[in-house]
This record gives sequence, structure tokens and C-alpha cells, in this order.
Amino acid sequence: MQTRFLGQQQQPVPAIGLGCMGMSEFYGASDDAESLRTLARALELGINFFDSADTYGFGHNESLLGRFLKEGGPARRQQVVIASKFGIVREQGKYERRIDNSPAYIRQACEASLQRLGVEQIDLYYCHRRNPDVPIEDMVGAMAQLVAAGKVGQIGLSEVSARTLRQASAVHPIAAVQSEYSLWTRDPERDMLATCAELGTTFVAYSPLGRAFLTGTVKPEELADNDFRKSNPRFQGEAEHANRLLVEQLAAFASARGLSNAQVALAWLLSKHSHVIPIPGTRRIAYLEQNAAAANLTLSSSEIAGLDLLFDPLQVAGQRYPDAGMVGLES
Repeated sequence: MQTRFLGQQQQPVPAIGLGCMGMSEFYGASDDAESLRTLARALELGINFFDSADTYGFGHNESLLGRFLKEGGPARRQQVVIASKFGIVREQGKYERRIDNSPAYIRQACEASLQRLGVEQIDLYYCHRRNPDVPIEDMVGAMAQLVAAGKVGQIGLSEVSARTLRQASAVHPIAAVQSEYSLWTRDPERDMLATCAELGTTFVAYSPLGRAFLTGTVKPEELADNDFRKSNPRFQGEAEHANRLLVEQLAAFASARGLSNAQVALAWLLSKHSHVIPIPGTRRIAYLEQNAAAANLTLSSSEIAGLDLLFDPLQVAGQRYPDAGMVGLES
């Protein structure tokens, strides 16, 4: 597995990480035993950068990772780089959320995450969503105090603007910005990627496979009732039809090269940017292995340009979240 580096500390991590959210919530039923097997296989493949958050399954996701770490003993903890997040507060059974960036909440949330993970330090701790009512100096200052106390290794931000990143970096180094980035979500290309490169901040791309839509394997009508993609605008009606036509062209591109859609989508990200780390999520070993193989692929400049053109943002239909999910996203 290729190695890339996380933040100003240049912490080595694999070129492809693992998003763990779907092991707990949002994508239909999950199975802890299957998830634990997938986590173990990830380590065998050299994927040791695991991404979680306190809101995923209302703490279940962190507890699952904590169980995985405990079962492997101290040696496993030394192998794994854990990222988690604070800031999204939800009620059980509801998708709607509020955003809390207050220093008191940050301290409380970190302690709770440490307990669930069963670790003394979270390697990378993100503000999951930004609340502009809290001064950036107060929020980042509280995160910096966690670093000084040894509870957090490095800090990051999620779904913020380039302006917010610059303001935050003036208070404390920001190791990573995590935002949605894929063939069908190109927003970070406007200014965030360049700003991250300038500041020495790693860009972590979540949903690099478009919540699996880009793989060509998802049929919205077959999704479980508790799968949040049922309410995602890009998976519905005319938008879904228009987006599926793009994916069919991606499938032709991939097939001509003996690759899967997922491998092309990940190779596109890795070939375009040396400071980007995609974190595709899966709970199945077969998909994990397929994704991991993408780290060894390189696309040519002409292939990248062709994919850029195919997935021109003007051709992608629908906003990327339902309205409730857009809360806290900066542009």
C-alpha cells in the first residue's frame, strides 16, 4: 500500500483509508461480526487509517472500533491511526441535527469518545461541522488544549470553507480537512485543495464513491427503508436517471481498462492530488479488497481530463444532501 502523510507532523498513513460510518448507521442493517472481520482484513492489506465520529450510530461506531482495538491488544493499537469527530448533536432515531462547537462541549465530547474507543489519545480529532456563532479562536483554542493535554494527536476540520481553514490555521496547525470529494462532487477543486496544499494540510475525501452510486451497483428502489440514500436528492427521480447515465459511461471507461468503477474513481483522486487521502466506506471484505487495489493504479493526464469532462459539475443532478444534511456545511 502506498503511503501518504497526515498534516504537519507528517504522520504516515496509507493512501486509502477506511470510512467506518456504514458499520453503524445510515446504510441499512449492519453486522458487527462482519464489520470486525472487515477491519481485521483492512489491517492485513495495510489499511490502518480508520475514520469514525461520535454521531455515527450514537456512539456505536466508536465503541465498535474500541472493541476491535481491545481484541487486538496493545500491538493493534500501535498499528491503527484513529480519526474521530465532534460537533453534530442528534436525537435518537432522527436525522436532523444541531451543531455544537462550544469549548465545554468539545471537552465533554472528547472524553466520551476516548472512553468508547478505549484509548488514551485520538490520533486525529475533527470538528465535524462548523457553528459560526462560536468564534473560531474559541473552538480551535479548545481543540489545541486537547492536543496540549495529550488527549488528541492532531486536529482537523470537516466541510469548512478555505477562509475558515486559514483563520483556524492562524490559531493552531490544522492537520486535515475532511470534505466530500469525488467524481460527482467537485466543490473542493474551487479553492480548498490549493489552500490545503499551501498550508501543509492533508485533504481527506469522504464519500469518494458517491455513496456507492458511482460503483453502478446501487438501485434506489432496492434500498432499505432505513437507508438515508432514499431521501438523497441525487438518488431520486429525474436526477437519479441523469446521474445513472454518467455512471454508465464510467462503467464503459472502467471496463475498457479491466477495472471496476470504484477503482477508477479512487485512482482518479489519487492520481490528481498527492495530498488527498480517500476514505471509501464498506463493511464487506470483497469491496475492501477491490478498493485497496486502486492504490496501485495510476491514470494518465489524458484519462484524468476525460473523467473531469465526463463528470463536469453542471452534468451532475441534485444537491448532495437533503436539506437537513446541509446544516453546518460551508461553501
